[in-house]
This record gives sequence, C-alpha cells and structure tokens, in this order.
Amino acid sequence: MRQYVYGVAHFARWTHRCRVGVRDFADEIVQRFIEEHLPRCTCPSPVQRCRHQVRAALRQLLIMLDDADALIGSRRPDAVEDQLERFDTHMHQARGLAETTRVRRLSVVRSLLRFCIAGDADSDATTTPSADELRRFIARELSRVSPASAGSLAGALRGYLRFMALSGARVDHLLPVIAPPAHWRLAPLPQTLSLSEVTRLLDAFPPDLPSHLRGYAMVRCLVDLGLREREVVSLELDDIDWEAGTLRIWKGKSRRVDVMPLPQTTGGAIAAYLRSERPTTVNRCVFVRHVAPLEEPIRPDVVRNTVRQAYLRCGLPYTRVHILRHTLARRLLETGGTLKEVADMLRHRALDTSMIYAKVDVGRLAAVAMPWPGSAA
Repeated sequence: MRQYVYGVAHFARWTHRCRVGVRDFADEIVQRFIEEHLPRCTCPSPVQRCRHQVRAALRQLLIMLDDADALIGSRRPDAVEDQLERFDTHMHQARGLAETTRVRRLSVVRSLLRFCIAGDADSDATTTPSADELRRFIARELSRVSPASAGSLAGALRGYLRFMALSGARVDHLLPVIAPPAHWRLAPLPQTLSLSEVTRLLDAFPPDLPSHLRGYAMVRCLVDLGLREREVVSLELDDIDWEAGTLRIWKGKSRRVDVMPLPQTTGGAIAAYLRSERPTTVNRCVFVRHVAPLEEPIRPDVVRNTVRQAYLRCGLPYTRVHILRHTLARRLLETGGTLKEVADMLRHRALDTSMIYAKVDVGRLAAVAMPWPGSAA
C-alpha cells in the first residue's frame, strides 16, 4: 500500500507540473509518465520509480476515479455490457464453460450487438438480430478470420441465440443462417518445433531476466508434459507428489483427474522456482504473481506472454503456445511411441483426437508409402 501511495503521489506531482487536470487522466497520460518521466526522473524521495509498481498503482487510481465519475470518459450504464453480463452468467452457471471460452464468445457477441445497434438506431442490446443483420455480420467476420476460427464464431453465435431463446425470443429461423465454411480438421499438418528449436527456447531464460525461474519452469511444463495454459496456472502445491514423482492434473479441459509422471528436469525447474524466486504467500498455486496483488495466482495470459517473449528472444518465428503440445506428440512418435500413448500423454478422451499426429510420424509413413508412379523402384 505504501509503494502504491508513493507511485500515485509521484504521478500527482508530475501532472501538477504539466498542468494536467484530474478529469483529463487517461491511459495515454499514464503512459507518458512511465515512458518519458520515469527514465530520467530526479524527483526527491520518497518516490516510486519501479515501472511495474507505478503502472499497477495508476491502473487502480484510474479505476477508482472512473467509478466515481471523476473522468471525462467515465463509464455510463451500457445496455450491451448488461446483456453480455447476463449471457456470461448463463454460460458459467448453466453451461459450465471455461473462462477462456466465455471470454472468446463474449467478444464475438459484443461485436454482433454493436454491429446491430450501429445499423439500426432503434435497436437495443436485448433485441433479437434479424436474419439479414446476422448474414451481414457473419460475412464481415469471415472476411478477416481463418476457416478454423470460423467454427468458434459459429459456436458463439449459436450459443447466444439459444440463450435468447430461453428469454422467450424466437430464433429458430436464425439458426440455419449460421453455417461455418467447410474446414477439414485433419487437413493441415500440425506445426511443431525441431529439437534444436526446443533447446533454443529453453535457453531463452538468462539469469538477468525478471522472473526467469518462473518462466523457465512454466515452459518446462509445456514442453515436457504438454500441459495447456490453463492447466499450468491451475497447478497447486498439493498436486505435486515429490516422493512418488507424480503430478496431478484435475483442472483440465476434460474435467477429470489425471496423474502424470513428473520428469526430473520439470520437477527440478519447479523446485528451483519454489526455493529461490516464488514470493512468500498463502496462495497454494505453484505459479503466483510477482507484483501486487501477490496473493493472486497468475492468469493464462502470463503464460502466453512468457512463451511469446521467449520466441522473440531466441529468434523463432512462432507465437502460439499450443505448438509445444504438438511438439511433444511428435517427439513421442519419433522415439517409438504409439498414437495411444500420445493420446494418454495429452489426455485426449478419444483416440480420434490424436489421429492428426499420424501425419508427422514420417518414419512409419515411409514404411507404408507406395512408390511414386514413374519413379525408380
């Protein structure tokens, strides 16, 4: 609290000198203070110059001022956001959808509602979109997303229409409008990293990097165990059995409990983080925040950003975290594993989900390939 107060006081003195009023506070002003003033600050103590602490403190300041309607751009009651809040409650309580799925669907529905309101001044957030509005919105969205993402778009729209039906709206005539383009699930090759690229990725956490032990331990969980982002952030101290060398996954996508062997390299990375870098906290999650509020676990975006920044540091042209799951599957197959073992390791409920990895099993594919017509036998 003291550090936050120092950060806000420092910012207040700077805005006073720059003649910036409280009602003009905005993200742009905060960014100017952090990027332009802090690097060459000579203000007398006590001041807070840590960028992370100052940014977190000023974020809370803007939230407080916005709630008090003290800013020019303060939020006003928004029918769209109210409707989205009801839809989110339905997805969480009635459908039991994961947070990441709900966030993705809320983004799609928010765009739909804004689109309908912009095209019809008399429309509101609770009005059922017309078939023509739905067609035009889908056409606009499909022009800027991949065929794979079109499936998520269609699922979000269908889920929202079913939610509207529960409120008494008639949507039967709209469901046939939502038809995603053809996308064959097994058509593309799964993108994977080579062994040298995996080594470069793991070497991209030098000791001078902030939170390098946490980042390295998270990436080892992704590379060695094929965990998903949500499974990494959900790991708790009680899930690790150090004597048996096992790891329990009970907050996975399939909502079942799986016990996996804990490789020595992964366990060593987690232990080094717990001993040397993890803040003192009562939170039972393995990976926690390193800046206030310390009592909260990290979110999946921390895992994504950690991996993406590691890609940049080691010069790899990738951005997706899921590639590391594909890489583990390929490594298992190249070392003699079967598709059943891949399915067990990745915790797929159906073997059909793992069939795509048959395409990267070059050794076995070469054994069954027929000679190319006209080639030498």
